[in-house]
Amino acid sequence: MAVLEKLVIANRGEIALRILRACHTMGIKTVAVHSTVDRNLKHVALADEAVCIGPAPGTDSYLNIPAIIAATEVTDSVAVHPGYGFLAENADFAERVEQSGFIFVGPRPETIRLMGDKVSAITAMREAGVPCVPGSDGALSDDLAENQAIARRIGYPVIIKAAAGGGGRGMRVVHTEAHLSNALQLTQREAQTIFGDGTIYMEKFLTSPRHVEVQVMADQHGNAVHIGERDCSTQRRHQKVIEEAPAPGITPQQRAEIGGVCVEACKRIGYRGAGTFEFLFDSGNFYFIEMNTRIQVEHPVSERITGVDLIKEQIRVAAGEKLSYTQDDIVIRGHAIECRINAEDPETFMPCPGTISRFHAPGGPGIRVDSHIYDGYTVPPHYDSMIGKLIAYGEDRESAIARMRMALDETVLEGIKTNIPLHKWLLRDPGFIEGGFNIHYLEKRLKARASD
Repeated sequence: MAVLEKLVIANRGEIALRILRACHTMGIKTVAVHSTVDRNLKHVALADEAVCIGPAPGTDSYLNIPAIIAATEVTDSVAVHPGYGFLAENADFAERVEQSGFIFVGPRPETIRLMGDKVSAITAMREAGVPCVPGSDGALSDDLAENQAIARRIGYPVIIKAAAGGGGRGMRVVHTEAHLSNALQLTQREAQTIFGDGTIYMEKFLTSPRHVEVQVMADQHGNAVHIGERDCSTQRRHQKVIEEAPAPGITPQQRAEIGGVCVEACKRIGYRGAGTFEFLFDSGNFYFIEMNTRIQVEHPVSERITGVDLIKEQIRVAAGEKLSYTQDDIVIRGHAIECRINAEDPETFMPCPGTISRFHAPGGPGIRVDSHIYDGYTVPPHYDSMIGKLIAYGEDRESAIARMRMALDETVLEGIKTNIPLHKWLLRDPGFIEGGFNIHYLEKRLKARASD
Protein backbone atom coordinates (compact mmCIF):
# COMPACT_ATOMS: atom_id res chain seq x y z
CA MET A 1 0.00 0.00 0.00
CA ALA A 2 1.41 3.35 -1.03
CA VAL A 3 2.20 5.85 1.71
CA LEU A 4 1.71 8.64 -0.87
CA GLU A 5 -0.41 8.56 -4.00
CA LYS A 6 1.74 10.59 -6.42
CA LEU A 7 5.15 12.25 -6.15
CA VAL A 8 7.03 14.78 -8.28
CA ILE A 9 10.72 14.04 -8.87
CA ALA A 10 12.33 17.48 -8.97
CA ASN A 11 15.67 16.37 -10.36
CA ARG A 12 17.35 14.61 -13.27
CA GLY A 13 19.83 11.86 -14.12
CA GLU A 14 20.68 8.86 -11.99
CA ILE A 15 19.16 10.15 -8.74
CA ALA A 16 15.84 10.83 -10.48
CA LEU A 17 15.82 7.26 -11.78
CA ARG A 18 16.74 5.96 -8.33
CA ILE A 19 13.81 7.82 -6.76
CA LEU A 20 11.43 6.63 -9.48
CA ARG A 21 12.37 2.99 -8.90
CA ALA A 22 11.83 3.34 -5.15
CA CYS A 23 8.43 4.94 -5.71
CA HIS A 24 7.26 2.28 -8.13
CA THR A 25 8.19 -0.53 -5.74
CA MET A 26 6.12 1.28 -3.11
CA GLY A 27 3.11 1.68 -5.41
CA ILE A 28 3.57 5.45 -5.71
CA LYS A 29 2.84 7.15 -9.04
CA THR A 30 5.59 9.43 -10.32
CA VAL A 31 5.79 12.70 -12.23
CA ALA A 32 9.07 13.54 -13.97
CA VAL A 33 9.74 17.23 -14.44
CA HIS A 34 12.40 17.90 -17.04
CA SER A 35 14.10 20.51 -19.19
CA THR A 36 13.72 20.58 -22.96
CA VAL A 37 17.09 18.90 -23.45
CA ASP A 38 16.19 16.08 -21.01
CA ARG A 39 13.13 14.74 -22.85
CA ASN A 40 14.99 11.48 -23.54
CA LEU A 41 16.09 10.74 -19.98
CA LYS A 42 15.28 7.21 -18.88
CA HIS A 43 13.19 8.23 -15.85
CA VAL A 44 11.12 10.58 -18.03
CA ALA A 45 10.14 7.63 -20.22
CA LEU A 46 9.37 5.42 -17.21
CA ALA A 47 7.40 7.96 -15.14
CA ASP A 48 3.61 7.86 -15.04
CA GLU A 49 3.55 11.48 -16.19
CA ALA A 50 6.12 13.99 -17.45
CA VAL A 51 6.05 17.79 -17.46
CA CYS A 52 8.52 20.05 -19.23
CA ILE A 53 9.44 22.90 -16.89
CA GLY A 54 11.75 24.99 -19.05
CA PRO A 55 14.78 25.23 -21.34
CA ALA A 56 18.13 23.53 -20.81
CA PRO A 57 19.86 25.92 -18.35
CA GLY A 58 19.26 24.80 -14.78
CA THR A 59 18.27 28.31 -13.73
CA ASP A 60 15.35 28.13 -16.15
CA SER A 61 14.24 24.59 -15.31
CA TYR A 62 15.48 22.57 -12.32
CA LEU A 63 15.98 25.74 -10.27
CA ASN A 64 12.68 27.26 -11.42
CA ILE A 65 10.58 27.05 -8.24
CA PRO A 66 7.28 28.39 -9.70
CA ALA A 67 7.48 25.91 -12.60
CA ILE A 68 8.01 22.94 -10.27
CA ILE A 69 5.19 24.04 -7.96
CA ALA A 70 2.91 24.47 -10.98
CA ALA A 71 3.79 20.98 -12.25
CA THR A 72 2.95 19.56 -8.84
CA GLU A 73 -0.41 21.31 -8.90
CA VAL A 74 -1.50 20.40 -12.43
CA THR A 75 -0.64 16.73 -11.96
CA ASP A 76 -2.51 16.47 -8.63
CA SER A 77 0.65 15.26 -6.91
CA VAL A 78 0.94 15.29 -3.14
CA ALA A 79 4.71 15.38 -2.60
CA VAL A 80 8.02 16.56 -4.07
CA HIS A 81 11.34 14.74 -3.80
CA PRO A 82 14.29 17.08 -4.56
CA GLY A 83 17.05 14.44 -4.79
CA TYR A 84 20.46 16.09 -4.33
CA GLY A 85 21.88 19.26 -5.86
CA PHE A 86 19.67 21.88 -7.52
CA LEU A 87 16.97 22.80 -4.93
CA ALA A 88 17.54 19.93 -2.48
CA GLU A 89 18.94 22.19 0.25
CA ASN A 90 17.03 25.35 -0.63
CA ALA A 91 14.94 26.32 2.39
CA ASP A 92 12.83 28.74 0.32
CA PHE A 93 11.88 25.89 -2.03
CA ALA A 94 10.97 23.56 0.84
CA GLU A 95 8.89 26.35 2.34
CA ARG A 96 7.10 27.07 -0.94
CA VAL A 97 6.30 23.38 -1.36
CA GLU A 98 4.78 23.14 2.10
CA GLN A 99 2.96 26.48 1.84
CA SER A 100 1.38 25.22 -1.38
CA GLY A 101 -0.05 22.28 0.54
CA PHE A 102 2.39 19.60 -0.61
CA ILE A 103 4.80 17.32 1.24
CA PHE A 104 8.50 18.08 0.94
CA VAL A 105 10.57 14.90 1.11
CA GLY A 106 13.27 16.31 3.34
CA PRO A 107 13.81 18.30 6.53
CA ARG A 108 11.68 21.23 7.63
CA PRO A 109 12.57 24.58 6.01
CA GLU A 110 13.81 26.02 9.29
CA THR A 111 16.16 23.08 9.78
CA ILE A 112 17.57 23.51 6.26
CA ARG A 113 18.20 27.20 7.02
CA LEU A 114 19.84 26.39 10.35
CA MET A 115 22.25 23.86 8.87
CA GLY A 116 22.72 25.68 5.55
CA ASP A 117 24.49 28.57 7.25
CA LYS A 118 27.85 27.17 8.40
CA VAL A 119 28.08 29.60 11.32
CA SER A 120 24.64 28.80 12.75
CA ALA A 121 25.22 25.09 12.06
CA ILE A 122 28.46 25.03 14.02
CA THR A 123 26.83 26.96 16.88
CA ALA A 124 23.93 24.49 16.97
CA MET A 125 26.27 21.52 16.89
CA ARG A 126 28.45 22.88 19.68
CA GLU A 127 25.34 23.32 21.81
CA ALA A 128 24.32 19.74 20.95
CA GLY A 129 27.69 18.38 22.07
CA VAL A 130 29.03 17.57 18.61
CA PRO A 131 32.84 18.01 18.43
CA CYS A 132 33.79 20.93 16.17
CA VAL A 133 37.00 22.31 14.69
CA PRO A 134 38.48 25.08 16.88
CA GLY A 135 37.43 28.36 15.30
CA SER A 136 35.96 31.82 15.58
CA ASP A 137 32.73 30.49 17.12
CA GLY A 138 30.70 32.75 14.90
CA ALA A 139 30.93 35.19 12.01
CA LEU A 140 33.98 37.40 11.69
CA SER A 141 33.67 41.18 12.01
CA ASP A 142 35.49 43.79 9.91
CA ASP A 143 37.88 44.46 12.80
CA LEU A 144 41.29 43.26 11.57
CA ALA A 145 42.92 43.42 15.00
CA GLU A 146 40.14 41.28 16.45
CA ASN A 147 40.45 38.77 13.61
CA GLN A 148 44.20 38.62 14.06
CA ALA A 149 43.69 37.85 17.75
CA ILE A 150 41.26 35.07 16.87
CA ALA A 151 43.76 33.57 14.42
CA ARG A 152 46.51 33.65 17.05
CA ARG A 153 44.23 31.94 19.56
CA ILE A 154 43.32 29.22 17.05
CA GLY A 155 46.91 28.87 15.81
CA TYR A 156 48.13 29.00 12.22
CA PRO A 157 47.43 27.69 9.66
CA VAL A 158 43.78 28.78 9.63
CA ILE A 159 41.11 28.54 6.93
CA ILE A 160 38.67 31.33 6.10
CA LYS A 161 35.28 30.05 4.93
CA ALA A 162 32.08 31.48 3.52
CA ALA A 163 29.16 30.85 5.88
CA ALA A 164 26.91 30.07 2.91
CA GLY A 165 29.63 28.16 1.05
CA GLY A 166 29.77 24.63 -0.26
CA GLY A 167 31.21 22.41 -2.97
CA GLY A 168 34.77 23.43 -2.13
CA ARG A 169 34.22 27.09 -3.00
CA GLY A 170 34.48 30.14 -0.76
CA MET A 171 37.45 29.09 1.32
CA ARG A 172 41.08 30.16 1.65
CA VAL A 173 43.97 28.80 3.75
CA VAL A 174 46.20 31.30 5.58
CA HIS A 175 49.61 30.24 6.94
CA THR A 176 50.88 33.51 8.42
CA GLU A 177 49.47 36.71 9.89
CA ALA A 178 51.00 38.72 7.07
CA HIS A 179 48.56 37.12 4.62
CA LEU A 180 45.46 37.25 6.83
CA SER A 181 44.08 40.67 5.86
CA ASN A 182 44.19 40.01 2.13
CA ALA A 183 42.69 36.54 2.56
CA LEU A 184 39.80 37.92 4.61
CA GLN A 185 38.97 40.52 1.96
CA LEU A 186 39.23 38.09 -0.96
CA THR A 187 37.10 35.41 0.70
CA GLN A 188 34.45 37.92 1.74
CA ARG A 189 34.17 39.29 -1.81
CA GLU A 190 34.10 35.79 -3.24
CA ALA A 191 31.38 34.75 -0.77
CA GLN A 192 29.25 37.75 -1.70
CA THR A 193 29.72 37.16 -5.43
CA ILE A 194 29.11 33.40 -5.47
CA PHE A 195 26.62 32.90 -2.64
CA GLY A 196 25.08 36.35 -2.24
CA ASP A 197 26.20 36.40 1.40
CA GLY A 198 29.52 37.90 2.46
CA THR A 199 29.49 36.36 5.94
CA ILE A 200 32.74 34.52 6.68
CA TYR A 201 34.20 32.63 9.62
CA MET A 202 37.53 31.12 10.64
CA GLU A 203 38.65 27.62 11.65
CA LYS A 204 41.86 25.80 12.45
CA PHE A 205 43.21 24.27 9.23
CA LEU A 206 43.94 20.61 9.83
CA THR A 207 46.89 19.72 7.61
CA SER A 208 46.27 16.00 7.00
CA PRO A 209 42.75 14.96 8.01
CA ARG A 210 40.51 12.30 6.57
CA HIS A 211 36.92 13.04 5.50
CA VAL A 212 34.54 10.76 7.38
CA GLU A 213 30.78 11.30 7.41
CA VAL A 214 27.91 9.77 9.36
CA GLN A 215 24.57 8.91 7.72
CA VAL A 216 21.47 9.56 9.83
CA MET A 217 17.73 9.12 9.43
CA ALA A 218 15.07 10.67 11.67
CA ASP A 219 11.29 10.91 11.79
CA GLN A 220 8.95 13.63 13.08
CA HIS A 221 8.11 11.54 16.15
CA GLY A 222 11.47 12.07 17.84
CA ASN A 223 13.14 8.89 16.63
CA ALA A 224 16.58 8.92 15.02
CA VAL A 225 19.27 6.40 14.08
CA HIS A 226 22.70 6.49 12.48
CA ILE A 227 23.48 4.17 9.61
CA GLY A 228 27.23 3.96 9.99
CA GLU A 229 29.97 6.08 8.51
CA ARG A 230 31.55 6.55 5.09
CA ASP A 231 35.07 7.55 4.11
CA CYS A 232 35.13 10.24 1.40
CA SER A 233 38.82 11.14 1.56
CA THR A 234 39.51 10.35 -2.11
CA GLN A 235 38.99 13.89 -3.37
CA ARG A 236 40.21 16.29 -6.03
CA ARG A 237 39.69 20.00 -5.45
CA HIS A 238 37.29 19.23 -2.58
CA GLN A 239 35.16 17.07 -4.91
CA LYS A 240 34.62 13.44 -3.94
CA VAL A 241 35.85 10.81 -6.40
CA ILE A 242 35.52 7.51 -4.50
CA GLU A 243 33.53 6.76 -1.34
CA GLU A 244 33.51 3.66 0.82
CA ALA A 245 31.82 2.22 3.87
CA PRO A 246 32.67 1.46 6.55
CA ALA A 247 35.59 3.87 6.86
CA PRO A 248 38.92 2.00 7.13
CA GLY A 249 40.35 2.02 10.63
CA ILE A 250 37.24 3.29 12.43
CA THR A 251 36.55 0.99 15.37
CA PRO A 252 33.07 -0.18 16.42
CA GLN A 253 33.48 1.87 19.59
CA GLN A 254 34.34 5.05 17.65
CA ARG A 255 31.39 4.40 15.33
CA ALA A 256 28.99 3.96 18.22
CA GLU A 257 30.27 7.08 19.99
CA ILE A 258 30.19 9.52 17.08
CA GLY A 259 27.01 7.96 15.70
CA GLY A 260 25.34 8.38 19.08
CA VAL A 261 26.38 12.03 19.21
CA CYS A 262 24.86 12.62 15.77
CA VAL A 263 21.61 10.89 16.75
CA GLU A 264 21.28 13.06 19.84
CA ALA A 265 21.97 16.18 17.76
CA CYS A 266 19.17 15.17 15.37
CA LYS A 267 16.76 14.87 18.27
CA ARG A 268 17.87 18.20 19.71
CA ILE A 269 17.28 20.17 16.50
CA GLY A 270 14.12 18.25 15.58
CA TYR A 271 15.60 16.81 12.42
CA ARG A 272 13.40 14.94 9.91
CA GLY A 273 14.49 12.73 7.04
CA ALA A 274 17.89 11.68 5.70
CA GLY A 275 20.97 13.69 6.58
CA THR A 276 24.73 13.45 6.76
CA PHE A 277 27.09 14.83 9.38
CA GLU A 278 30.43 15.55 7.73
CA PHE A 279 33.59 15.39 9.83
CA LEU A 280 37.29 15.86 9.49
CA PHE A 281 38.96 12.92 11.25
CA ASP A 282 42.44 13.63 12.56
CA SER A 283 44.57 11.79 15.12
CA GLY A 284 41.59 9.75 16.29
CA ASN A 285 39.32 12.80 16.76
CA PHE A 286 36.18 13.82 14.87
CA TYR A 287 35.61 17.50 14.02
CA PHE A 288 32.23 18.59 12.60
CA ILE A 289 32.40 20.70 9.44
CA GLU A 290 28.85 20.71 8.04
CA MET A 291 25.59 18.82 7.72
CA ASN A 292 24.00 17.95 4.39
CA THR A 293 20.22 18.06 4.76
CA ARG A 294 19.46 15.70 1.87
CA ILE A 295 20.25 12.30 0.42
CA GLN A 296 23.84 12.10 -0.81
CA VAL A 297 25.46 10.83 -3.99
CA GLU A 298 27.24 8.13 -2.00
CA HIS A 299 24.19 6.75 -0.17
CA PRO A 300 24.39 3.35 -1.97
CA VAL A 301 27.45 2.23 -0.02
CA SER A 302 25.58 2.73 3.27
CA GLU A 303 22.58 0.89 1.85
CA ARG A 304 24.73 -2.01 0.70
CA ILE A 305 26.42 -2.69 4.05
CA THR A 306 23.23 -2.34 6.13
CA GLY A 307 20.39 -3.46 3.85
CA VAL A 308 18.52 -0.19 4.51
CA ASP A 309 16.76 1.49 1.57
CA LEU A 310 17.37 5.15 2.37
CA ILE A 311 15.17 6.55 -0.41
CA LYS A 312 12.15 4.49 0.64
CA GLU A 313 12.70 5.49 4.26
CA GLN A 314 12.90 9.16 3.25
CA ILE A 315 9.49 8.86 1.62
CA ARG A 316 7.92 6.96 4.54
CA VAL A 317 9.20 9.53 7.03
CA ALA A 318 7.98 12.43 4.88
CA ALA A 319 4.54 10.80 4.84
CA GLY A 320 4.48 10.94 8.64
CA GLU A 321 5.38 7.35 9.43
CA LYS A 322 7.73 6.34 12.23
CA LEU A 323 11.14 4.93 11.38
CA SER A 324 10.80 1.29 10.37
CA TYR A 325 13.87 0.23 12.35
CA THR A 326 15.70 0.95 15.60
CA GLN A 327 19.43 1.40 16.16
CA ASP A 328 19.73 -2.26 17.17
CA ASP A 329 18.36 -3.23 13.75
CA ILE A 330 21.25 -1.49 11.95
CA VAL A 331 23.99 -4.09 11.52
CA ILE A 332 27.04 -3.43 9.34
CA ARG A 333 28.21 -6.34 7.21
CA GLY A 334 31.01 -6.37 4.65
CA HIS A 335 32.45 -3.45 2.70
CA ALA A 336 31.23 -1.31 -0.21
CA ILE A 337 33.02 1.08 -2.56
CA GLU A 338 31.51 3.62 -4.97
CA CYS A 339 33.24 5.14 -8.00
CA ARG A 340 31.67 8.26 -9.48
CA ILE A 341 31.68 7.95 -13.26
CA ASN A 342 32.00 11.36 -14.91
CA ALA A 343 31.89 12.43 -18.55
CA GLU A 344 35.26 14.13 -18.40
CA ASP A 345 38.80 13.83 -19.69
CA PRO A 346 40.68 11.57 -17.23
CA GLU A 347 43.85 13.65 -17.60
CA THR A 348 42.60 17.26 -17.76
CA PHE A 349 39.26 16.68 -15.95
CA MET A 350 37.50 18.91 -18.48
CA PRO A 351 33.83 17.95 -19.07
CA CYS A 352 33.26 15.89 -22.23
CA PRO A 353 29.59 16.00 -23.23
CA GLY A 354 28.51 14.12 -26.32
CA THR A 355 26.70 11.05 -27.59
CA ILE A 356 27.36 7.60 -26.13
CA SER A 357 27.77 5.22 -29.05
CA ARG A 358 28.08 2.06 -26.98
CA PHE A 359 27.40 1.22 -23.34
CA HIS A 360 27.65 -2.09 -21.54
CA ALA A 361 27.18 -2.16 -17.77
CA PRO A 362 29.22 -4.58 -15.66
CA GLY A 363 27.61 -7.31 -13.57
CA GLY A 364 28.33 -10.20 -11.28
CA PRO A 365 28.06 -10.75 -7.52
CA GLY A 366 28.09 -7.58 -5.43
CA ILE A 367 27.95 -5.14 -8.36
CA ARG A 368 25.40 -2.32 -8.56
CA VAL A 369 25.17 0.32 -11.29
CA ASP A 370 23.19 3.52 -10.69
CA SER A 371 23.03 5.32 -14.03
CA HIS A 372 20.59 6.87 -16.46
CA ILE A 373 22.70 6.44 -19.61
CA TYR A 374 22.13 4.07 -22.53
CA ASP A 375 23.31 3.45 -26.10
CA GLY A 376 22.67 6.60 -28.11
CA TYR A 377 22.13 8.86 -25.08
CA THR A 378 23.57 12.35 -25.49
CA VAL A 379 25.22 13.81 -22.40
CA PRO A 380 24.27 17.52 -22.37
CA PRO A 381 26.81 20.23 -21.52
CA HIS A 382 24.45 22.08 -19.18
CA TYR A 383 24.74 20.04 -15.97
CA ASP A 384 27.17 18.24 -13.68
CA SER A 385 29.39 15.78 -15.54
CA MET A 386 28.50 12.76 -13.39
CA ILE A 387 26.72 10.16 -15.53
CA GLY A 388 26.60 7.25 -13.11
CA LYS A 389 27.91 5.44 -10.07
CA LEU A 390 29.51 2.03 -9.86
CA ILE A 391 29.19 0.25 -6.52
CA ALA A 392 31.04 -2.92 -5.54
CA TYR A 393 30.36 -4.95 -2.39
CA GLY A 394 32.43 -7.69 -0.77
CA GLU A 395 32.65 -9.52 2.53
CA ASP A 396 35.70 -7.34 3.29
CA ARG A 397 37.54 -4.37 1.78
CA GLU A 398 39.97 -6.53 -0.16
CA SER A 399 37.19 -8.42 -1.95
CA ALA A 400 35.27 -5.17 -2.60
CA ILE A 401 38.36 -3.70 -4.28
CA ALA A 402 38.82 -6.87 -6.36
CA ARG A 403 35.20 -6.76 -7.54
CA MET A 404 35.44 -3.05 -8.35
CA ARG A 405 38.53 -3.66 -10.48
CA MET A 406 36.67 -6.37 -12.36
CA ALA A 407 33.60 -4.16 -12.81
CA LEU A 408 35.67 -1.26 -14.16
CA ASP A 409 37.41 -3.58 -16.59
CA GLU A 410 34.05 -4.96 -17.76
CA THR A 411 32.47 -1.56 -18.33
CA VAL A 412 32.20 -0.54 -21.98
CA LEU A 413 31.48 3.15 -22.55
CA GLU A 414 32.33 4.57 -25.97
CA GLY A 415 31.69 7.82 -27.81
CA ILE A 416 32.76 10.16 -25.01
CA LYS A 417 35.69 10.40 -22.61
CA THR A 418 35.13 9.35 -18.99
CA ASN A 419 37.17 9.13 -15.80
CA ILE A 420 37.05 5.31 -15.79
CA PRO A 421 40.82 5.14 -16.56
CA LEU A 422 41.43 7.26 -13.44
CA HIS A 423 39.43 4.83 -11.32
CA LYS A 424 41.29 1.83 -12.78
CA TRP A 425 44.59 3.47 -11.86
CA LEU A 426 43.38 4.41 -8.38
CA LEU A 427 42.06 0.94 -7.57
CA ARG A 428 45.58 -0.40 -8.14
CA ASP A 429 47.39 2.37 -6.29
CA PRO A 430 49.31 1.05 -3.23
CA GLY A 431 48.13 3.91 -1.01
CA PHE A 432 44.48 3.34 -1.90
CA ILE A 433 44.82 -0.39 -1.34
CA GLU A 434 46.28 0.26 2.11
CA GLY A 435 43.45 2.70 2.97
CA GLY A 436 43.19 5.33 5.68
CA PHE A 437 44.85 8.11 3.66
CA ASN A 438 44.04 11.82 4.06
CA ILE A 439 42.07 14.19 1.82
CA HIS A 440 45.22 15.46 0.07
CA TYR A 441 46.41 12.03 -1.05
CA LEU A 442 44.82 11.92 -4.50
CA GLU A 443 45.97 15.37 -5.56
CA LYS A 444 49.54 14.57 -4.47
CA ARG A 445 49.46 11.30 -6.41
CA LEU A 446 48.11 13.08 -9.50
CA LYS A 447 50.90 15.65 -9.33
CA ALA A 448 53.49 12.90 -8.93
CA ARG A 449 52.03 10.99 -11.88
CA ALA A 450 52.05 14.11 -14.06
CA SER A 451 55.73 14.73 -13.32
CA ASP A 452 56.79 11.15 -14.12
